[in-house]
Amino acid sequence: MIDPSKRQDGHPNEAIEPAFQAIEARRVPLPGGYRQGVISAITVLLGFSLLFLRYWNFEADGGWTIASILATLLLALAIVLQLVALWRSLLPSDDDEPVYRVTLRWFLASIIALLAGVLLAGLIASHVFNL
Repeated sequence: MIDPSKRQDGHPNEAIEPAFQAIEARRVPLPGGYRQGVISAITVLLGFSLLFLRYWNFEADGGWTIASILATLLLALAIVLQLVALWRSLLPSDDDEPVYRVTLRWFLASIIALLAGVLLAGLIASHVFNL
């Protein structure tokens, strides 16, 4: 079968070539080391999140309250967001700057959820909330 995008001599068709050039022009690769840095940052926070969640759920003193359940849900949300960010950062398409920016947004959302969960857990442990 003959590929319609190529002429008989094997060169790409001039009508299709500008479309490929436009796609390649939008592709902006990341500088070296950016992906490795974000992967390291995600895994460090993921490790902290998992250890903190384990402590908060199984080793901390006290009973379950509405506030502690909310803190646990925020921590679990942060872990899920971190896993999504880690998955996205390991994909080959994450080497393009627009895709990388979306991955960083996922990571930022996980950081915000983690900070909210840890802050709430700290307030609960210091008995600021008695819910």
